[in-house]
Order: sequence, then structure tokens, then C-alpha cells
Amino acid sequence: MAVFSGDWVLAFGLLGNIISFMVYLAPMPTFYQIYKKKSSEGFQSVPYVVALFSAMLWMYYAFLKSDNTTLLITINSVGCFIETTYICFYLFYAPKKVPTLKLIVMLIVCGFGLIVLSNQLAVKASERAHVVGWICLVFSLCVFIAPLGIVRQVIRTKSVEYMPFLLSFFLTISAVMWFFYGLLLKDYNIAIPNVLGFSFGVLQMVLYVVYKNADKSDKKKLPEIPKNIIILEEHKIPELTEQIIDIVKISALLNAEKIPVASMPINDGIEEAREQENMPKEIEVKM
Repeated sequence: MAVFSGDWVLAFGLLGNIISFMVYLAPMPTFYQIYKKKSSEGFQSVPYVVALFSAMLWMYYAFLKSDNTTLLITINSVGCFIETTYICFYLFYAPKKVPTLKLIVMLIVCGFGLIVLSNQLAVKASERAHVVGWICLVFSLCVFIAPLGIVRQVIRTKSVEYMPFLLSFFLTISAVMWFFYGLLLKDYNIAIPNVLGFSFGVLQMVLYVVYKNADKSDKKKLPEIPKNIIILEEHKIPELTEQIIDIVKISALLNAEKIPVASMPINDGIEEAREQENMPKEIEVKM
């Protein structure tokens, strides 16, 4: 029975590693949008900073406990690397970097440093894993609660633009795997937070399904420019150009015809006057 239980622990631990890795990769479409927009405005850095802090705490807890913690070390070391990459990418495109930097200093530098230092100095060696386990439990709950800001934004704006579905889906499945992993190990510091993680994951997926349709209906209400009108306008441009050219030619011809018409009466009057003056002379000569 113990061997059977150990096999299930290994199975859920491996599945938890695989799915948690997918959870870490799920925000990549979000960061692709940030790259295209060249700005992280509208997106929040809180989930990534809290997730990095939680991964660091779980690694510290795994090193203190030292038994059946290899799978915890592997996934959280990968998580630390990926979350650090996300935060650096976010800061590169963030229009306001100060709030994120303050959060990093407060949680990663001061928070984690204070926990490690106080645990090593003020807590007995036999109780260190227990104390850090409770701290990990609290901050794991914070990881699952952190997306509530996005949930609030989705409800307020009725848009799922800033809440990727893949992240919610893999977060829910990961919570199930790690719950059974902690339950079989009788490590309730691992099992308990994932109950809340499963609940929030389901909530996010439900909201995504509800407000995804709302996004589509809003897009349908927007006025669309018919393509045929654009095509007609494109055809009218050369026709209008030809008409303008014809009008210019006609006006040029009319002006050209008016010049001799206006000049002929003047020239004819002068010639007639000259002829009348010359006529008596010609008559006298003939006589």
C-alpha cells in the first residue's frame, strides 16, 4: 500500500510539474501583446512579482524539509527563472516602472530576506520547515488571490482582453494535481492553498465564457464601412480626373476662340477707316 501511495505521489508530482510549467508559459500571449503595443499599460505586474516570491519561498521550504521535495525544487526553480524573465520584460515596456520596482523591493528583497534571516536566527532547526510551511501557505493563497484584480477589471469593463483563458485553465488543473500531491504526502501546507486555487480558477473560466460573448456583441455594434463603397470611390477618382481635364481643355478652347473674335472688330474698324481715307485719293487719281 505504501508503494502504491508512493507511485501516486510521484505521478501527481510529475503531472503537477508539467502543468505548472504550462501555467508559467500561459502568460506568453499577454507579453506578446505588450511587445506589439510596445507598452505594458493596462496589464498588471502584481501576479508575476507575487508568483516569483511564492516560488522562492517554496524552494526554501523544500530545502528545509529535505524529504520528498525534489519535484517541488525542480518546478519552483523553473518558476523563478520564468517569472524573473517576465518581470524584466514588463519593466522594459512599462511606462511607469516605479510601482513595480517598489513591489519588488518590498517583497523579494525585504520580505524574502527578512523571512530567511529571522527563520535562521530566531527559530529552532527542527521547527524551521514548519514555520516556513505556514508562510508558504499564506503566500500561496496570495498567488491565487492576486488575479482577483483582473477579475474585478473584467467585471467592471465587461472585457476579457486582460485575462487570458489558458492561464486560468492551467491554473485550475495545476491546483488539482498539487492538492492530491500534498494530500497523499499529508503535507497540508501544499494541499490547502490549492483548494482556493481551484475555486478561483473555475471562477475566472466562468467569467471568460460570459464576457467573451459580450466582447463579440460590442464589436458587432460598431459601424462598419462597406467595402463596395470604397471600391466605388476608387473607381470614381480617375473618372473625376478625366472630367476635370476635359473641362480645362474646353475652357482653353473657348478662350482661344474669343481672342480672334474680340480682335476682329477692332482690326476691321481700323482697316475700314483707312480705306475710307484712301478712297478719295484713289478716285482723284483715276479722274
